[in-house]
Amino acid sequence: MADSCLVERLSHCLKLTSREETALAQLEGPERVYRRGAIIRREHDRAQELYVLNSGWLLSFVLLDDGSRQILRLHLPGDMAGLSSAAFNEATESLMALTDVRISPVDKSALNRLFVEHPRLGALLFLITQAEKVSLSDRLASLGRTSAKARVAALILDTVSRLRVMNAQLGNSFAFPLTQEEIGDATGLTAVHVNRMIRALVEDGLIARQANQLTILEEDRLAEVASYVNRYAALDTDWLPPST
Repeated sequence: MADSCLVERLSHCLKLTSREETALAQLEGPERVYRRGAIIRREHDRAQELYVLNSGWLLSFVLLDDGSRQILRLHLPGDMAGLSSAAFNEATESLMALTDVRISPVDKSALNRLFVEHPRLGALLFLITQAEKVSLSDRLASLGRTSAKARVAALILDTVSRLRVMNAQLGNSFAFPLTQEEIGDATGLTAVHVNRMIRALVEDGLIARQANQLTILEEDRLAEVASYVNRYAALDTDWLPPST
């Protein structure tokens, strides 16, 4: 099932059986392609689908009363975007292509069969969702209680930690296609302030950035600045039910 990005993503958390791989792959509908900037789904749209991200980056966001945008989460290859809206009839957030993307839709009603016939997979999706929730809580605390430099540093570290889930061999240099405005929308800062914080991190010798390529030069020191905890390093899967 190498063609299923969702299978590959979950396989990094747990050794899947062939039946589980097949069940996951069968969830996915025909692949769709979107260009950078395309809106996949808007907040309050009917929330009937989830989306497996096969390539590229998505972002989820909400628009505030003053017209500003708050980016809630970056979605990377292997992620199932829109999962938080599965609890409601209407989408709780908008999804936008941050880069050119390829996605496979999943009708959320299909999860019913997956949970019944493959409870271990249902439990694994629950586990990953909880890890994402804790990561989001970390960022909420960061927005309210840490410096601007720490917020930007935490966003960088969270991104590279998640990229390494799918690519354990990833070094310290990686594509980081966010504009300064997009970084600001994710960290609660203005684009001007983001520019200053990135320059400060560069001048401190913690990172280097050229165009869309970012390199972490001193990861331990960057983690100290961000007070960052990697929530993806070691998920506890020992309690999951047995495979069927």
